[in-house]
Amino acid sequence: MSQYFEVHPENPQARLLKQAVQLLEKGGVLAVPTDSSYALVCHLDDKSAVERLRRIRGVDDKHHLTLLCRDLSELASYARVDNRQYRLLKLGTPGPYTFILEASKEVPRRVSHPSRKTIGLRVPEHRALQELLALHGAPLLASTLIPPGEEEPLNDPQQIRERLPELAAVIDAGACSLEPTSVIDLTPMGSGEEPEVIRTGRGPLAALGL
Repeated sequence: MSQYFEVHPENPQARLLKQAVQLLEKGGVLAVPTDSSYALVCHLDDKSAVERLRRIRGVDDKHHLTLLCRDLSELASYARVDNRQYRLLKLGTPGPYTFILEASKEVPRRVSHPSRKTIGLRVPEHRALQELLALHGAPLLASTLIPPGEEEPLNDPQQIRERLPELAAVIDAGACSLEPTSVIDLTPMGSGEEPEVIRTGRGPLAALGL
């Protein structure tokens, strides 16, 4: 069974998060809390870990995966961002939004969308996850934890551990929202058009002027 790290939501214990980082570096897939619902995460540059994450999630390479970044400057190094897009990103980071942008050369081709060469990016506003990203020192590849054939994300860490024994670890930092992120495609802005709302979730669209 996967390891279980119970951390304080406001002052997460670095000792436990460092153990979680070691599992990520060994190719493990983890379930982590975010400022929306639970997510599956793995190391960006580990091909077998990415395949394992997709298998657990039940999605193929056409499903957008998301890069969890520490801040806007890190996000901007993994995507092509123009001035209009940057202004909108500033309004929604950190927060429960996923932005679809054209991937930069820093993103391995196997994790971007095969035909569109795009990637989802977000800066989560969750203390334990921010600490995990800081200790990891790089973005994590993520997907909302929705089991194959289901529509709602799993959000009880004990239940996640029981149902997904193939996970390396589950991080429990208290209650998590049941809503997924709002997903906004910013790629149309590159040709002067308006952003497209793909999914309305926890992030209020009015805060972005949409």
